[in-house]
Amino acid sequence: MNAYGQLAPWYDVLTGDVPYAQFADFYEAEFAADGGEFRLLLDLCCGTGTLTWELAGRGYEMIAADQSVDMLMRAQSKAAEAAVTPLFLCQRAEELDLYGTVDAAVCCLDGLNYIAPDALGEVFRRLHLFVRPDGLLIFDIRTPDFLRAIDGEIFVDETDDVLCLWRADFDEDAAALVYGMDIFSRRGRLWERSGEEHVEYAHEPVALCKLLDAAGFDNAHIRRDGPQGDRGRLFIIAKRNRS
Repeated sequence: MNAYGQLAPWYDVLTGDVPYAQFADFYEAEFAADGGEFRLLLDLCCGTGTLTWELAGRGYEMIAADQSVDMLMRAQSKAAEAAVTPLFLCQRAEELDLYGTVDAAVCCLDGLNYIAPDALGEVFRRLHLFVRPDGLLIFDIRTPDFLRAIDGEIFVDETDDVLCLWRADFDEDAAALVYGMDIFSRRGRLWERSGEEHVEYAHEPVALCKLLDAAGFDNAHIRRDGPQGDRGRLFIIAKRNRS
Protein backbone atom coordinates (compact mmCIF):
# COMPACT_ATOMS: atom_id res chain seq x y z
CA MET A 1 0.00 0.00 0.00
CA ASN A 2 1.35 3.42 -0.92
CA ALA A 3 1.19 6.41 1.40
CA TYR A 4 -0.86 9.49 0.53
CA GLY A 5 -2.97 7.96 -2.19
CA GLN A 6 -6.28 6.98 -0.60
CA LEU A 7 -5.67 9.52 2.16
CA ALA A 8 -5.21 12.49 -0.20
CA PRO A 9 -8.91 13.48 -0.56
CA TRP A 10 -9.27 13.57 3.23
CA TYR A 11 -5.88 14.88 4.32
CA ASP A 12 -6.90 18.51 4.80
CA VAL A 13 -10.13 17.57 6.55
CA LEU A 14 -8.29 15.37 9.05
CA THR A 15 -5.43 17.81 9.69
CA GLY A 16 -7.40 21.00 10.16
CA ASP A 17 -5.57 21.75 13.42
CA VAL A 18 -2.13 22.12 11.80
CA PRO A 19 -0.91 25.71 12.42
CA TYR A 20 0.48 26.42 8.96
CA ALA A 21 0.58 30.17 9.59
CA GLN A 22 2.84 29.53 12.59
CA PHE A 23 5.20 27.50 10.41
CA ALA A 24 5.33 30.37 7.91
CA ASP A 25 5.96 32.85 10.74
CA PHE A 26 8.83 30.67 11.97
CA TYR A 27 10.45 30.61 8.52
CA GLU A 28 10.05 34.35 8.06
CA ALA A 29 11.69 34.99 11.43
CA GLU A 30 14.67 32.89 10.30
CA PHE A 31 14.84 34.82 7.01
CA ALA A 32 14.79 38.12 8.90
CA ALA A 33 17.48 36.95 11.32
CA ASP A 34 19.68 35.88 8.41
CA GLY A 35 19.35 39.26 6.73
CA GLY A 36 19.50 37.95 3.19
CA GLU A 37 16.98 38.36 0.39
CA PHE A 38 14.40 35.58 0.24
CA ARG A 39 11.91 35.73 -2.61
CA LEU A 40 11.96 32.32 -4.34
CA LEU A 41 11.33 29.34 -2.07
CA LEU A 42 11.10 25.57 -2.43
CA ASP A 43 8.49 23.68 -0.42
CA LEU A 44 9.82 20.11 -0.40
CA CYS A 45 7.35 17.27 0.29
CA CYS A 46 4.59 19.85 -0.06
CA GLY A 47 1.63 17.47 0.23
CA THR A 48 -1.65 19.22 -0.49
CA GLY A 49 0.15 22.55 -0.68
CA THR A 50 -1.46 24.40 2.22
CA LEU A 51 1.90 25.78 3.36
CA THR A 52 2.86 26.50 -0.25
CA TRP A 53 -0.22 28.67 -0.74
CA GLU A 54 0.25 30.31 2.66
CA LEU A 55 3.74 31.45 1.67
CA ALA A 56 2.62 32.43 -1.82
CA GLY A 57 -0.05 34.59 -0.25
CA ARG A 58 2.70 36.37 1.67
CA GLY A 59 4.37 37.36 -1.57
CA TYR A 60 6.93 34.60 -2.12
CA GLU A 61 7.44 32.91 -5.46
CA MET A 62 6.97 29.22 -4.77
CA ILE A 63 8.17 25.93 -6.21
CA ALA A 64 6.64 22.90 -4.53
CA ALA A 65 7.61 19.26 -4.99
CA ASP A 66 6.04 16.01 -3.82
CA GLN A 67 6.11 12.41 -5.02
CA SER A 68 2.36 11.85 -4.55
CA VAL A 69 0.34 12.66 -7.66
CA ASP A 70 -2.87 12.53 -5.61
CA MET A 71 -1.61 15.09 -3.08
CA LEU A 72 -0.34 17.38 -5.84
CA MET A 73 -3.71 17.28 -7.58
CA ARG A 74 -5.24 18.57 -4.36
CA ALA A 75 -2.58 21.26 -4.10
CA GLN A 76 -3.10 22.50 -7.64
CA SER A 77 -6.88 22.63 -7.25
CA LYS A 78 -6.75 25.06 -4.35
CA ALA A 79 -7.77 28.62 -5.05
CA ALA A 80 -5.88 31.25 -3.10
CA GLU A 81 -4.83 34.83 -3.51
CA ALA A 82 -1.19 35.01 -4.58
CA ALA A 83 0.79 37.33 -6.83
CA VAL A 84 2.38 34.35 -8.56
CA THR A 85 0.82 30.88 -8.79
CA PRO A 86 3.15 28.21 -7.35
CA LEU A 87 4.88 25.75 -9.65
CA PHE A 88 4.07 22.19 -8.56
CA LEU A 89 6.45 19.36 -9.49
CA CYS A 90 5.95 15.61 -9.07
CA GLN A 91 9.39 14.55 -7.87
CA ARG A 92 10.86 12.35 -5.17
CA ALA A 93 13.06 14.26 -2.76
CA GLU A 94 16.13 12.24 -3.71
CA GLU A 95 15.45 12.97 -7.40
CA LEU A 96 14.91 16.72 -7.00
CA ASP A 97 15.73 18.54 -10.22
CA LEU A 98 14.94 22.25 -10.49
CA TYR A 99 15.47 24.72 -13.31
CA GLY A 100 17.71 26.94 -11.18
CA THR A 101 18.41 27.88 -7.59
CA VAL A 102 16.07 29.02 -4.84
CA ASP A 103 16.76 31.38 -1.96
CA ALA A 104 15.63 28.86 0.64
CA ALA A 105 14.12 25.40 0.92
CA VAL A 106 11.65 24.38 3.60
CA CYS A 107 10.14 21.01 4.46
CA CYS A 108 7.41 20.81 7.09
CA LEU A 109 5.43 18.24 9.05
CA ASP A 110 8.20 15.62 9.29
CA GLY A 111 8.49 15.17 5.54
CA LEU A 112 12.10 14.06 5.95
CA ASN A 113 11.07 11.35 8.41
CA TYR A 114 9.64 9.58 5.36
CA ILE A 115 13.07 9.50 3.68
CA ALA A 116 15.01 6.28 4.27
CA PRO A 117 18.40 6.77 5.98
CA ASP A 118 20.35 5.58 2.94
CA ALA A 119 18.67 8.25 0.76
CA LEU A 120 19.20 11.23 3.06
CA GLY A 121 22.69 11.98 1.80
CA GLU A 122 21.42 12.29 -1.78
CA VAL A 123 18.50 14.47 -0.67
CA PHE A 124 20.87 16.90 1.04
CA ARG A 125 23.28 16.81 -1.89
CA ARG A 126 20.50 17.83 -4.27
CA LEU A 127 19.28 20.52 -1.92
CA HIS A 128 22.83 21.90 -1.78
CA LEU A 129 22.81 21.97 -5.56
CA PHE A 130 19.54 23.92 -5.82
CA VAL A 131 19.71 26.27 -2.81
CA ARG A 132 21.74 29.37 -3.72
CA PRO A 133 25.03 30.10 -1.90
CA ASP A 134 24.22 31.58 1.53
CA GLY A 135 20.63 30.40 1.16
CA LEU A 136 18.83 28.55 3.93
CA LEU A 137 17.44 25.06 4.45
CA ILE A 138 14.82 24.71 7.19
CA PHE A 139 13.05 21.46 8.00
CA ASP A 140 11.44 19.70 10.93
CA ILE A 141 11.35 16.12 12.13
CA ARG A 142 9.63 14.10 14.80
CA THR A 143 12.24 13.04 17.33
CA PRO A 144 13.17 9.38 17.77
CA ASP A 145 11.90 9.53 21.36
CA PHE A 146 8.51 10.75 20.17
CA LEU A 147 8.20 8.03 17.53
CA ARG A 148 9.17 5.31 20.02
CA ALA A 149 6.74 6.67 22.60
CA ILE A 150 3.68 6.06 20.42
CA ASP A 151 4.55 2.42 19.73
CA GLY A 152 1.38 0.37 20.07
CA GLU A 153 -0.92 3.37 20.19
CA ILE A 154 -4.18 3.42 18.23
CA PHE A 155 -5.51 6.71 16.88
CA VAL A 156 -8.89 7.69 15.46
CA ASP A 157 -9.70 10.78 13.40
CA GLU A 158 -13.21 11.28 12.12
CA THR A 159 -15.74 13.65 10.59
CA ASP A 160 -19.29 13.03 9.39
CA ASP A 161 -17.96 11.68 6.08
CA VAL A 162 -14.73 9.90 6.93
CA LEU A 163 -13.18 7.83 9.71
CA CYS A 164 -9.45 7.19 9.80
CA LEU A 165 -8.12 4.51 12.13
CA TRP A 166 -4.40 3.86 12.48
CA ARG A 167 -2.08 1.86 14.73
CA ALA A 168 1.56 2.71 15.30
CA ASP A 169 4.21 0.01 15.64
CA PHE A 170 7.88 0.85 16.15
CA ASP A 171 10.34 -1.46 14.39
CA GLU A 172 13.63 -1.31 16.31
CA ASP A 173 15.55 -3.21 13.61
CA ALA A 174 14.60 -0.62 11.00
CA ALA A 175 14.54 2.27 13.52
CA ALA A 176 11.21 3.27 12.03
CA LEU A 177 7.60 3.77 13.00
CA VAL A 178 5.27 1.76 10.78
CA TYR A 179 1.59 2.49 10.88
CA GLY A 180 -1.20 0.86 8.98
CA MET A 181 -4.15 3.10 8.23
CA ASP A 182 -7.76 2.15 7.52
CA ILE A 183 -9.93 4.82 5.92
CA PHE A 184 -13.72 4.54 5.88
CA SER A 185 -15.33 7.15 3.63
CA ARG A 186 -19.02 7.76 3.03
CA ARG A 187 -20.38 6.94 -0.41
CA GLY A 188 -24.05 7.89 -0.26
CA ARG A 189 -25.73 5.43 2.10
CA LEU A 190 -22.71 3.12 2.08
CA TRP A 191 -19.14 3.30 3.41
CA GLU A 192 -16.03 2.44 1.42
CA ARG A 193 -12.94 1.02 3.10
CA SER A 194 -9.40 1.66 1.86
CA GLY A 195 -5.97 1.46 3.42
CA GLU A 196 -2.42 2.73 3.40
CA GLU A 197 0.87 1.99 5.13
CA HIS A 198 3.18 4.76 6.29
CA VAL A 199 6.80 4.49 7.46
CA GLU A 200 8.58 7.26 9.37
CA TYR A 201 12.26 6.79 10.15
CA ALA A 202 13.71 7.79 13.52
CA HIS A 203 16.49 10.10 12.35
CA GLU A 204 18.88 11.27 15.06
CA PRO A 205 19.18 15.09 14.90
CA VAL A 206 22.95 15.12 15.44
CA ALA A 207 23.41 12.58 12.62
CA LEU A 208 21.31 14.80 10.33
CA CYS A 209 23.55 17.78 11.11
CA LYS A 210 26.60 15.71 10.19
CA LEU A 211 25.01 14.71 6.88
CA LEU A 212 24.23 18.36 6.17
CA ASP A 213 27.84 19.29 6.83
CA ALA A 214 29.03 16.54 4.49
CA ALA A 215 26.66 17.81 1.78
CA GLY A 216 28.03 21.36 2.01
CA PHE A 217 25.73 23.10 4.47
CA ASP A 218 27.21 25.19 7.28
CA ASN A 219 26.13 26.05 10.81
CA ALA A 220 23.45 23.36 11.05
CA HIS A 221 21.69 23.86 14.36
CA ILE A 222 18.68 22.48 16.18
CA ARG A 223 15.73 24.43 17.55
CA ARG A 224 13.07 22.93 19.77
CA ASP A 225 10.97 26.08 20.23
CA GLY A 226 9.20 26.04 16.87
CA PRO A 227 5.55 25.20 16.13
CA GLN A 228 4.40 21.98 17.81
CA GLY A 229 7.64 21.78 19.76
CA ASP A 230 5.62 20.30 22.60
CA ARG A 231 4.61 17.42 20.32
CA GLY A 232 8.05 16.02 19.61
CA ARG A 233 8.77 18.31 16.67
CA LEU A 234 12.16 19.96 16.31
CA PHE A 235 13.59 22.14 13.56
CA ILE A 236 17.00 22.05 11.89
CA ILE A 237 18.29 25.16 10.13
CA ALA A 238 21.42 25.24 7.95
CA LYS A 239 23.06 27.66 5.54
CA ARG A 240 24.29 26.58 2.12
CA ASN A 241 28.00 27.32 1.84
CA ARG A 242 29.60 29.14 -1.07
CA SER A 243 31.57 26.22 -2.46
